Amino acid sequence: MFTGLIREVGTVLAVEGGADGVRLTIEAPQTAPDAQLGDSVAIDGVCLTVVAVAGDSFAFDAVPETLDRTSLGTLDHGSRVNLEPALRAGDALGGHYVQGHVDGVGSVRSVEPEGEGKRIWFAAPPELLRYVALKGSIAVQGTSLTVAAVDGAGFAVALIPHTLEATTLGALEPEDLVNLETDVLAKYVEKLLPR
Repeated sequence: MFTGLIREVGTVLAVEGGADGVRLTIEAPQTAPDAQLGDSVAIDGVCLTVVAVAGDSFAFDAVPETLDRTSLGTLDHGSRVNLEPALRAGDALGGHYVQGHVDGVGSVRSVEPEGEGKRIWFAAPPELLRYVALKGSIAVQGTSLTVAAVDGAGFAVALIPHTLEATTLGALEPEDLVNLETDVLAKYVEKLLPR
């Protein structure tokens, strides 16, 4: 379980493997030294398991299922990624409940300055968009955000300067791919409603 509050932006040091799976090695001086083998860490919103730790870096394996359903397959040496370790007992709960189970991949439609921040529109698949509500929660690249607007093809978020600086979202450009996780509560409500 995660909150969507990014602890650190890490740097991909290596991507080894291919279509059958990859091992990602990520430099993360604030997060890696405290990690243990088997810990869960959200990488751009994707919950992965720590398989190796070496000083300021750690490694994760991503299988074909993960590569097919997320944007992790686009990572390369030097890519910047949002990192959040899993919640531990006693941790403060901020953001919203994020599982690290990416629902799908969207893309950036537009990026516009808005005061000191930015408004970013994302295209989202219809099967995900039905769970996106105005002023509801959504995780983009693992970052807990509030939906600022919704239309028939996607949604917008309004990002404050802190979010732009503390995550990879400030570097997004049109057509960039992003991992999306809708609010888990919306999915359970739908499941419970009679059909």
